[in-house]
Amino acid sequence: MHWTQVYDPFGRWWLSTLVATLPILVLFGLLVGLKVKPHWCAAAGALTAAAVAIGFFSMPPILAAASFGYGVAFGLLKIAWIVLAAVYLYDISVETGQFEIMKESVAGITPDRRLQVLLVAFCFGAFIEGAAGFGAPVAIAGALMIGLGFRPFHAAALNLIANTAPVAWGAIGTPVHTLAAVCGLPESDLSATIGRILPITAVIVPFWLVRTMVSWKETLEVFPAILVVGSSFAMVQFFWSNYVDSSLVDIMGGAVSIVATVAFLRFWKPRKIWRFDYDEKAAPLPPPSEEIADQLGGQWTASNFGEVKADGYVQARSYPPGKILKAWMPFAILSLFVLVWGLPPVKLAMNQATTPAFKVILPDTGGPDPGQTGKLRPGPPGWDVPYLHNAVYRAAPVVAKPTAEAARYDFNWLSATGTGCFFSAIVSGLLLGLTPVQLAKIFWRTLRRMRLAVIAISFMLGLGFVTRYSGLDAVLGLAFTRTGWAYPFFGTFLGWLGVALTGSDTSSNTLFGSLQRITSQQLGIDPVLMCAANSAGGVMGKMVDAQSITIATAATEQVGNEGVIFRFVVWHSVALGAIVGVIVMLYAYVFPHVVPHGLTFVK
Repeated sequence: MHWTQVYDPFGRWWLSTLVATLPILVLFGLLVGLKVKPHWCAAAGALTAAAVAIGFFSMPPILAAASFGYGVAFGLLKIAWIVLAAVYLYDISVETGQFEIMKESVAGITPDRRLQVLLVAFCFGAFIEGAAGFGAPVAIAGALMIGLGFRPFHAAALNLIANTAPVAWGAIGTPVHTLAAVCGLPESDLSATIGRILPITAVIVPFWLVRTMVSWKETLEVFPAILVVGSSFAMVQFFWSNYVDSSLVDIMGGAVSIVATVAFLRFWKPRKIWRFDYDEKAAPLPPPSEEIADQLGGQWTASNFGEVKADGYVQARSYPPGKILKAWMPFAILSLFVLVWGLPPVKLAMNQATTPAFKVILPDTGGPDPGQTGKLRPGPPGWDVPYLHNAVYRAAPVVAKPTAEAARYDFNWLSATGTGCFFSAIVSGLLLGLTPVQLAKIFWRTLRRMRLAVIAISFMLGLGFVTRYSGLDAVLGLAFTRTGWAYPFFGTFLGWLGVALTGSDTSSNTLFGSLQRITSQQLGIDPVLMCAANSAGGVMGKMVDAQSITIATAATEQVGNEGVIFRFVVWHSVALGAIVGVIVMLYAYVFPHVVPHGLTFVK
């Protein structure tokens, strides 16, 4: 069975676009307006997408069902598994008491809430984004902020805003790698162009974060620290993405930003310590011999080391360097495992040994042996998705010529990033003195707590894949191409839309990378700039996609508050996306020489 996507079934592009938006309206209408639980919202959105695709865009039902199943399977292994493993590592840190020391070590650097947000949500979150991506920063940094005493809503919302500028190079550069493969442009040029757009926002976002919390006056009180955080990250992001590689941009940027900020705060302090109103009402902590309940449902068995001042504020006590290093060890191990798991030779070796259908027999290529019938080579990995693989064709104007959409599921259970995160949790737990039985019990608690989030994430990906294979995404994208000279601005929001729909900058680049290149060439705009703008604009849609909001609420025990969080962050998302759009417009018409061509540092 072969089916070619239809982009204007009604003969009126505006009506076709309106119908294509129905799944989005259902998803966010239920999530935000009626406050339905996320997994039911995702299921309803996917069902609506399938009904629209079958009823109005003539997609065969078997293809709609196969694309939904493919998306669910992809979401389970590629995204939900990472988040589950990252939260498991956090739970181990809590169980062993190390998270308490981590919390106190951050509080010991600065008690000021504004600076804690910069350190944890922006710097540490960027580092985790570079290592794991796919929602892990929101889960881990959000949990850490709750441990510091932030209310769950503040922890979730602020981390969603912070997890923007680093996203284009998340999970060891996966979005950029994918963008280059999809649009057929040099990866070096794309990475460098993104690295000339997002460093500007990397300076803006820390300021934006603090201003979201406090007044202008209170924001300017910590402006020197904001400048150190933003400029240190931005400079490394620019340098690494333009001259080194496209894999370690965020990891290096986050690490340098953390070191620079901590060093700066040793010599500079704000004139006033800013705290939330509820900090003053915080109850004194229990004595060291008592257990304290974790806000996410576990138990801390470690001692409490706080000292209560007269005003009710808990002053952190200092620790020997050895204890602090031990407390942060699980996250150092996480970074090491994720880096090793991302190395191409390591990933290739694991895939060849464990991934089903990884070795593919290629047809005879005319080798020296006349009897040769084929040869083995690694890739493309995985199984053909039944009924779906190469059965759906994209057509003009989305692609230059009819192109079959591949659908191969590589069950890379060992080389998956989530498996690396899981093994890092196991190793950390053993080094911290937990027994295998204790580790199993903790994992069971984590799994029970995250079960609905896992279902929601998987169904969100099911919705995204139905949207992709039915062509509904292309219908929405084509509407943006009708903006003429303003396309650099609205084309940036095309990337924003892709991430808002799918929850992934990688998926957005897959969906719209080719369309960006074709449209920009037709309009006489630099295709390198617009393909890069797709990824750069997409990062600002990260804070409003249902998948990220679901992860944030699950990690901070706020299931049911998704609508409140969405309403809080949506205008921040649109405003920051508009800033990226303006930058792209300037590069397109005022500073076109800024866009690089012919770079070769990515081989």
